Amino acid sequence: MKKEYNFSKMKGVKNPYASKKKAVGINLSTEVIEYFKGLSKESGIAYQILIDLYLRDCVETKKKISIKWEQTT
Repeated sequence: MKKEYNFSKMKGVKNPYASKKKAVGINLSTEVIEYFKGLSKESGIAYQILIDLYLRDCVETKKKISIKWEQTT
């Protein structure tokens, strides 16, 4: 492995997914945000990208949510 690399002649490549994303507002619990921020620190990937990757995995695997509400009397 080299000590230094010269990237000055490297050609830029456009992100193929940049135009396929849409900004949305979403309310997330503090616990969810902190969880993904923790993963972000471990992986070096922005937490917003991690959330997108997780949701994309849910779409690709057609994951369904299972909600069981507790009955209160």
